[in-house]
Amino acid sequence: MAYTNAHFIIILINLCNIVVAISNNNTLNRPKFSSILVFGDSTVDTGNNNYITTLGKANHYPYGRDFPGHVPTGRFSNGKLVPDFIASILNIKDTVPPFLDPHLSNEELLTGVSFASGGSGFDEFTPVLTGAIPMFKQIELFKAYVEKIKCIVGEKEAKRIIGDALVIISAGTNDFIFNFYDIPSRRSEFNIDGYQDFIQNKLQIFIKELYEVGCRKFGVTGLPCIGCIPIQITVKCVSSKERKCVEDENSDAEIYNKKLAKRLLALQEMLPGSRVVYTNIYDPLVNLISHPEKYREI
Repeated sequence: MAYTNAHFIIILINLCNIVVAISNNNTLNRPKFSSILVFGDSTVDTGNNNYITTLGKANHYPYGRDFPGHVPTGRFSNGKLVPDFIASILNIKDTVPPFLDPHLSNEELLTGVSFASGGSGFDEFTPVLTGAIPMFKQIELFKAYVEKIKCIVGEKEAKRIIGDALVIISAGTNDFIFNFYDIPSRRSEFNIDGYQDFIQNKLQIFIKELYEVGCRKFGVTGLPCIGCIPIQITVKCVSSKERKCVEDENSDAEIYNKKLAKRLLALQEMLPGSRVVYTNIYDPLVNLISHPEKYREI
């Protein structure tokens, strides 16, 4: 799923409010984080898929046409991704590099990386179809990352960096598209309500594992308006003369997001010292799609 910078700027307005909430900072000062750590799918993959065998590649034009230097970097966008913008706003760094880049400097490692992979998801079936880095593998890469920074700054400072990092988690869309809507491999086991719970259980385990390694500040994105993704419109409107969003899939995403917001609040209570915040990307995208005239100057 590819986005343009206009999409990201709209989402970024909401995410900035979330960043302030995660910082738990009651002053008007800009929230401070040691680094930025990113997990998920193509929405936050800054180039890891360049280094693996997968069908999902964004290392060719027109990807990157608005990125500094006008070169494709492996980001599934015409320019920067949301984590890049957030890292820049927080004065952490201009862009977030992929962890699999073999040429990362110590400074780049210490200020954060992305472990995300385009095509990934929480359901173990999802990366099998795409060849992406599974979410559990992203945890393994993160643990390897922790060992690297321990070697750079020592165990005590590494613990501080991880504890003060802003952790962004953005995944789930591929799970529903690949395993429930378009390739219904999970429909024999779950109805939509059960599959939503299944994915959120996986997400909860994922956050707990990160917490056990030392992460404390989490921003977790909900689902976008899945029914408005071009591939879903194309597949579902093939017999119709009118291209329009698939309302059932959008409704499912809204229900998922309401459940997720409640679950994350409960999870925060279970993890002492944590800050686990839900990020609403559904409403900004729907507003952009429904009222494009508002954003012509962006």
